[in-house]
Amino acid sequence: MKAEIIAVGSELLLGQITNTNAAFISARLAEAGVDVYYHTVVGDNPNRLDEAITIAQNRADLIIFSGGLGPTKDDLTKETIAKKLGVALESDNDALISIEAYFKRTGRTMTDNNKKQALVLSGSTVLANNHGMAPGMAIKKNGKCYILLPGPPHEMQPMFEKEAIPYLLGTSGNKEVIVSRVLKFYGIGEAELEYRVQSILDSQTNPTVAPLASPDSVILRLTSKAESVEAAHKLITPVESEIRSLVGQFIYGIDEDSLSSKAAELLLRNGLTIAAAESLTAGLFMAELADEPGISSSLKGGVVVYDENAKKEQLDIPGSLLDEYGVVSSECAAALARSVKRKFSSDIGIGLTGAAGPDPHDGKPVGTVWIGIAYKDDEVKTYKLDLSGSRNANRKRAARFALYYVIKELKSRLPEN
Repeated sequence: MKAEIIAVGSELLLGQITNTNAAFISARLAEAGVDVYYHTVVGDNPNRLDEAITIAQNRADLIIFSGGLGPTKDDLTKETIAKKLGVALESDNDALISIEAYFKRTGRTMTDNNKKQALVLSGSTVLANNHGMAPGMAIKKNGKCYILLPGPPHEMQPMFEKEAIPYLLGTSGNKEVIVSRVLKFYGIGEAELEYRVQSILDSQTNPTVAPLASPDSVILRLTSKAESVEAAHKLITPVESEIRSLVGQFIYGIDEDSLSSKAAELLLRNGLTIAAAESLTAGLFMAELADEPGISSSLKGGVVVYDENAKKEQLDIPGSLLDEYGVVSSECAAALARSVKRKFSSDIGIGLTGAAGPDPHDGKPVGTVWIGIAYKDDEVKTYKLDLSGSRNANRKRAARFALYYVIKELKSRLPEN
């Protein structure tokens, strides 16, 4: 099955919002074994939408629309498609009751144009909207399948997963379940990761293995189809084991893990406390950790020591050390980590220093970063980064690398984790 995604909305063309819906739908269709060949964006104009539909009909079996199902005059997606397919629009009673209940519950007045949201294509399968008002719909006509989804992502995403995917699997006669496992990597680029697991990518069948990139990490998504969830997991297990044998040292988490959530999990599970002294990151490391629930049991505190005098006064970093080695150095990062650990009586101390940019600092080129990690026994490890990016990108990446090195350190010292 070849698919095309048509996102409707002038705000997308004006750059006011990003077309995240197409990315989400494409990823889920890939898991279902549906090939997406085209993404189209069209404004709130019925003539141009009609033209886009004509083009899609000539090159796709499945056409998925997002947006244009709302109550306003410029929401014309279903009207345009109804005219194009020669089908009528009719009010869906369940949808209308749901919309009326929403207005009653919120104490707002329901205007007549809101009834428009309950209109669906005659003969279509209605896709319930449990997170908004306008229902989605799916219809097959002249050998083509059309799926209409609302535009707001918080409505579209659960509808697509809970309503549209089961519809697609059912209409294709496929009763298999789909199971995915996401492996998350840090400290390795997408190209290098793909190179190292190329033999697996070349031989993939079921499960499929797809490399993806995100701001926080590089991802491999393993997706299998089978008659049951248990059987699907059994297909994934040997492939995951092979991947871990090749690049397991870069894996920091799975599925919903983030760098901060994994670091917090390891700290909390092992009853460890942590403190940080941050120069170039100015609190970003602690802010990332502080996002995680329950972290107050582990995060004891920290200091921002952006200025050289602050390093001396707040953490008693010897001026002679800074004079000899400089503030952007392994020695400074180690001293920051050791000193903040002692100051806050924590099990682990983190020191971050470097040249974020836009200009070199302390004679070191932009992107030079040193991270120090002091553990219980006062042993300190330091890591050097050579980053390339904007000032703030370098600062954020430095904080994330610090989280990654905390995870690596804890896993190496506590192998059962």
